[in-house]
Amino acid sequence: MKPISVRASGSIAEVERAAWDGLEHGASPFLRWGFLRALEESGSIGTRTGWTPVYLLAEQGGLVGAVAAFVKTHSYGEYIFDWGWASAAQRAGIRYYPKLVIAAPATPATGNRILLAKGAGPEVQAALIAAVRELADQTECSSIHWLFCTAEEQAVLEGAGYIARATFQFHWHNKGYATFDDFLGALKSRKRKQLRKERAKAKAAIERLTWVEAPTQDQLDDLDRFYRVTTDNHGGRDYLKPGFFHALAKELPEAMRMVEVVAGGRRIAGALFLETPAALYGRYWGADTHVDLLHFETAYYAGIERAIEKKLPLFEAGAQGEHKLLRGFEPSPTYSAHWIRHPGLAAAVRDACEREAIGMQHELGELAKYGPYRAQGGDDAADDE
Repeated sequence: MKPISVRASGSIAEVERAAWDGLEHGASPFLRWGFLRALEESGSIGTRTGWTPVYLLAEQGGLVGAVAAFVKTHSYGEYIFDWGWASAAQRAGIRYYPKLVIAAPATPATGNRILLAKGAGPEVQAALIAAVRELADQTECSSIHWLFCTAEEQAVLEGAGYIARATFQFHWHNKGYATFDDFLGALKSRKRKQLRKERAKAKAAIERLTWVEAPTQDQLDDLDRFYRVTTDNHGGRDYLKPGFFHALAKELPEAMRMVEVVAGGRRIAGALFLETPAALYGRYWGADTHVDLLHFETAYYAGIERAIEKKLPLFEAGAQGEHKLLRGFEPSPTYSAHWIRHPGLAAAVRDACEREAIGMQHELGELAKYGPYRAQGGDDAADDE
């Protein structure tokens, strides 16, 4: 058997698309060749953005594994944040940047971070983990952060000396619903009435909400505008540079979906979704006209309806938001693993992560008390007490 060699590339354009996409990505499309290429083409990642890509390619007579790594000079766009760690390092006189991040840029979605060919053995995974550490040494990174990895990957990394971190998001799980009304029937009556009222109010204020599988240039222009207007209005950062949505439509058309909202004869809002056979991912809602509850209708309820229609088991609508709990989304664990070069800082981070995990379990227990679903076999009156 040929030995495994690992080489680095600075652009996904230098990697054969079919070989990269032939690796096991799981449900997530966010490390697909087309998504990464759209980020590169639009300038959303690159040296001037603080996301410098380094693609590690494991070869054994062909591509048998890969890791998308990024040398970072800040902590923006990660969603499993380490600002507190960076601040502690600064106060202690420890250099924290650059650091090495293995993630889908500006995308808080769980997915495979070690991409493996079918049938690849554990030696390929081990070679890539070792190559990541070597890259951190070569680039003088203070730390390595695997973000939104799978539970299985976290366990492997913990065995390799990484610090496991426990966080969570709110995800919607399809429990075999036939229709949206079937989903509503699983909710407590008070929550069911609330969702119906929200949908009715939002729909009454618009002419139509439409799923678009091949958006036109005008639709993409508007989607870009909605994204920037909403980001500006809420004090956010426009991680996605102008041209990203257009590049994504070109490079990943099989997964890209757009929801457009029309009122007063013009497009007033929209949202980007990515759809695979195993999941739906909602991203980058935006509007240039305020309509009460339209965000919930466009970013949440339309996605739930789509997942039911397409029989998709999972709908992830992005990071944050306890308000999702009352709308059918449930707390779901997310995983990361961290290596810190400085031993003193590493010890402090390990202690913080252990305490954080205890706090998270307590919070999940509290959230469970306020879930929107009826108890199995219960009635509405009992559930709404």
